[in-house]
Amino acid sequence: MKHREPQLPENVDALLVTRPENVRYLSGFTSPEDAILLFVPGRTRLFTDARYETQAPAESAVPVEIVNTRSGYGFLSEHLAGLRAGYEADHLPCARLRRIEKDTGVTFAPTSGVVERARTVKTPAELEHVTAAARLADEGFEHLLGLIEPGVREVDLALELEFWLRRHGAEKAAFDFIVASGPRGALPHGVASEKRIQAGELVTIDFGAVVGGYHSDMTRTVAVGVVSGEMRRIFQTVLDALEAALAAAAPGVLASELDAVARRVIEKAGYGRYFVHSLGHGVGLEIHEAPFLNSRSEERLEPGMVITLEPGIYLPDRGGVRIEELALVTDSGLELLSHSPRGWLEV
Repeated sequence: MKHREPQLPENVDALLVTRPENVRYLSGFTSPEDAILLFVPGRTRLFTDARYETQAPAESAVPVEIVNTRSGYGFLSEHLAGLRAGYEADHLPCARLRRIEKDTGVTFAPTSGVVERARTVKTPAELEHVTAAARLADEGFEHLLGLIEPGVREVDLALELEFWLRRHGAEKAAFDFIVASGPRGALPHGVASEKRIQAGELVTIDFGAVVGGYHSDMTRTVAVGVVSGEMRRIFQTVLDALEAALAAAAPGVLASELDAVARRVIEKAGYGRYFVHSLGHGVGLEIHEAPFLNSRSEERLEPGMVITLEPGIYLPDRGGVRIEELALVTDSGLELLSHSPRGWLEV
């Protein structure tokens, strides 16, 4: 898969890549946790061990060298000769860095986010995988709607959804699915429990699939029977916040401003203190990756980014609502990749 080329900092000529997602991005190798990569424009190389002597060359878009890291990292020396080398300071443990520097005689300069910045804008091939994962999630949600009823355990819904996705082509679940009903809906990361769903409760379902190594991410909140009063009001507030953010999203918009657009809607309704997380994040080889849509972000949206927008309100001991869309930033705005109905729904 052709990738977007990272831009090295001015102080380095080569980058030692150890973060598995970045190794996979630059090489296509599907067992990146057992490999490292030396990124040098025009002569990048993947290093892995003898277990992958057949697999790695078949998958990798860059030359492969089979090595034995248990005997040290001296094999890197010839490839680093005359180069100023950098390393991924956010991911490489100090002890491992010290060993690499000792074995190679090279002092590595710290870098941050070099490959991650390249990964923010997806290639057409990457988008095909994300879109396929999102399509599976939509189909899985439609299947699940027919199973949500009073008396069903949250964990049984989560398991059924994961089985359905796997049976229909997902490599795995994108993360531990959240199924949070009634008072548990106040838990933003309320992973499915043995609680049985009751009539008159809201149920928040946050889930996704993985296809070709790429993730999807979607959240829907549905009512089990008739739900009224404050829970119905907070649902509408969250939906209004999401609609405002979707309308405001466009290339060049600051991620922090997009977060503020949704937050202002919720604050105006009097629930500002109950929106306890950021508006969203990028999605790709990781379920949470750049860009990050929070109040501190200095990133701007670019065409080709895949992002989530997921405002929420969480009332302790009472319940909560989150609605999340997965979307592609285009030249003119957003293209939704998740298509399940997001409005009020009673089952």
